[in-house]
Amino acid sequence: MADSPAAAQPGAARHPHDYYYRAGMELRPAPETAAVSPLWLTRPHIEQFSPWITVRPVPVQTPLTRLFDDHRWQGDELMDALVLAFTRLGMARGRRMLDRALDHGIDAVTDPPPELVALFRQLDDPPGWFDAGRWERGRRLWINASLAGKLTMVLSDAMGTFVGAEVSAATGQTRRFLADFRRRELETVSWFYEVTRPGGADRRSPVFKSIVRVRLMHAQARLALRRIWGDGHFARHGNPISNAMTMGAAVTFGLLPPLFDHAHGRRISPDDLDDVMLYWAYIAHLMGVADELIPRNAVDGLRMAHHMILTAGGPTEWTDITVKAAADHVFSRNPVLRRLQAHAAAPVVGLVSALAGESLVRALLRASPLATVRLQPWQAIAERLVHLNVTVRRVGDRLPGARRRMNARARHGDAWQRTGLALAARRAARSGVSGTPYDHHDTSVR
Repeated sequence: MADSPAAAQPGAARHPHDYYYRAGMELRPAPETAAVSPLWLTRPHIEQFSPWITVRPVPVQTPLTRLFDDHRWQGDELMDALVLAFTRLGMARGRRMLDRALDHGIDAVTDPPPELVALFRQLDDPPGWFDAGRWERGRRLWINASLAGKLTMVLSDAMGTFVGAEVSAATGQTRRFLADFRRRELETVSWFYEVTRPGGADRRSPVFKSIVRVRLMHAQARLALRRIWGDGHFARHGNPISNAMTMGAAVTFGLLPPLFDHAHGRRISPDDLDDVMLYWAYIAHLMGVADELIPRNAVDGLRMAHHMILTAGGPTEWTDITVKAAADHVFSRNPVLRRLQAHAAAPVVGLVSALAGESLVRALLRASPLATVRLQPWQAIAERLVHLNVTVRRVGDRLPGARRRMNARARHGDAWQRTGLALAARRAARSGVSGTPYDHHDTSVR
């Protein structure tokens, strides 16, 4: 018999899909906006996924992709409950309790709310499928991917953030990129570097603590958006920053860099790809993804990601609002200078198109001065350069000392992410931003 559903928004009349899944329940259908679109079936997507799974314009449904659609309706049960508890206690007091529990353990917190105890019961007890040795191997393999592969991941994430229906709406509505860009940029870059550092699976490590703080921030934003948008938006789109999207993002963050390298001749074995999947699967677990949704191997993760990407939807009105605001910040108001700047940006846009796909670039930039910029010959040049980058790394893999170099690259986390963090920190400092406490949404929920 199925367990009773737990209400996501307790106390008030709620949408019939607004609950947390329990084993044995009938699965909820995907929200209406999660429809297959050819926009996302790009050449890079086909090249990267087709060596591993069958790529179709309409993805084949599997038990895990059906569960993915079901979990578009729910958030993070444990952290969502904790945010509601913190609204009763006071967010500042609640955060102090969370920080003390992270630093000293839940037993060090005086009179913790039951929701905090439940959260740390999960955090302090890794799931049975977790393997610390494989996690560390997956981390090193991910860091060993080429710069071109990592750039592909970053640009694909940007497309999901600014073009995809769910995330572009959430990002736009919270206005973090519009009103507080430098802090949002610093938080994002800092988190990506943090999760590549050694010790992320260690309960007492600063990396572990950063992951949990970002998890809290997501739950705060989710509750705020849920209240702002109400049942009308929920009925069409599902839950903002859903459990499904958190898992799907972890898969693409993890697998796209080695997939790109593999597609360009730098092969990775299925076992190694499984270890990379486990590395990011455990990060997803710490970020609050329900255990039943977490893929146990790379192929299952790829089928999920293929389904998620092709049903990402968008672009939305928030795509245009956000990109136009960014363009107004970057480009001159003088129409002549504006056109010259657009032409000068063509090589960068060509690189983005080479790695993410032309259809997505056009959708992203449709309301900007770059809407009609020529992609060629820049796209073709970029395709050759990124292939050369992977080729150089492939040759290096065959030279003596390759494993030693791989381990050295991973000793202090990803070097490219570290460089990006240093640049973002300097830009943020010029805007008066000096840290990443991940507390921006402490005032978003009452």
